Amino acid sequence: MALLIRGGRVLDPSQNLDAERDLVIEDGVIAALYEPGKAPAIDAEVLDAAGMWVVPGLVDIHVHLREPGYEYKETIESGVRAAVAGGYTSVACMANTSPVNDSGAVTELILERAAEVGLARVFPIGAVSKGLRGEELAEIGEMHRAGIVAVSDDGMPIMDGGLMRRALEYSAMFGLAVIVHEEDRHIACDGVMHEGAMSLRLGLRGIPAAAEEAMIARDLALLERSGGRLHIAHLSTAGSVELVRAAKGRGLAVTAEATPHHFTLTDRACEGYNTNAKMNPPLRGERDVEAVRQGLADGTIDVIATDHAPHHRDEKEVEFDRALNGIIGLETGLGLSLAMAEASGMIPLQLIAAMSTNPARVINQPLGTLRPGHVADVVVIDPSAKWQVDSTAMQSRSRNTPFGGMELRGRTTATLVGGQLVWSSERGFCSDQSAEIHRSR
Repeated sequence: MALLIRGGRVLDPSQNLDAERDLVIEDGVIAALYEPGKAPAIDAEVLDAAGMWVVPGLVDIHVHLREPGYEYKETIESGVRAAVAGGYTSVACMANTSPVNDSGAVTELILERAAEVGLARVFPIGAVSKGLRGEELAEIGEMHRAGIVAVSDDGMPIMDGGLMRRALEYSAMFGLAVIVHEEDRHIACDGVMHEGAMSLRLGLRGIPAAAEEAMIARDLALLERSGGRLHIAHLSTAGSVELVRAAKGRGLAVTAEATPHHFTLTDRACEGYNTNAKMNPPLRGERDVEAVRQGLADGTIDVIATDHAPHHRDEKEVEFDRALNGIIGLETGLGLSLAMAEASGMIPLQLIAAMSTNPARVINQPLGTLRPGHVADVVVIDPSAKWQVDSTAMQSRSRNTPFGGMELRGRTTATLVGGQLVWSSERGFCSDQSAEIHRSR
């Protein structure tokens, strides 16, 4: 039976559409969009979206699902449950699993497990280097044939400039972006938080902004000479934003992302040695937060990605120096991004582009659109719903978030993947359309 999503405010950056429309879904694809009351009489189930936003399914291209190898932190199943509850219909998972996703066999394992679970689309990202050691290129062609959508040694900066140049050149043969964690470890020098007044006050080793900016400058120079596609993960400093802005002005094929924690929190969140505020790149100063927000507002930064990084509580409830980096983000990403957009003057179409249309383009997937004929990955959002973050009630297997107790506004009310309702605020999880979801990739 067809589905009619009626009376919602349709926001589709791919069509520059922001208007009330009735949306019809048939056989898993968008069949038509009609002006209010203009849809012909059809036999359809009706979803009333009055007062809601109807947007393309959100796409997160920076997620750690931990499986295989670290299932005590997260599994593909718990990760995609968190995703669809947060409005994400597609996630791209990083390669730092155990074994590392540096071969076609591991890529296939991830895809097979994702197909068994269903609920959301899972796109593996392959390693740049074998074992994430930064010494030798991984089997990029083999992984591409198996189904990767990009390559990254995320969490492990590629210190060898020659290897980085070869990665850009070789990945270009397959149309893959190289996603980079930009950190010069010789400058970072075992720091554990942002270098500034707060690190001095806490007596902790600081990571200067130059550690990120120096690597970005190097990789932009390599990109300009070698070609390929560069995607810079989790920009965190004002200088980084300026470097990307200038590179785009020169016409380089560079895209960049920011995370909700980097445009919401400053290094003050580390006060009291709060390990849930420990991440890499670290939370920065107020000037940096404002620069990241403005970079999103003016289009310098293309993508909002959560860098969802689950950790067991035993890995966080230790001394700050020893605690692992990262926080969970799939279930708070939308609310935090809505707050940022309102504060920064981003219009809703810009926000949805950064969370859906643009990330889909980075990984070369025909998603992030509500154009007729395209797959019906759709999210219905109540932009005015107020709710309080409760880490104990999250779908993720881990609880490492600095946002517990925070009141947010804006929440997903329905998530559809391939035209199938997989989650709603009223009914919870509705289905695990595994075969349908993964056949339609």
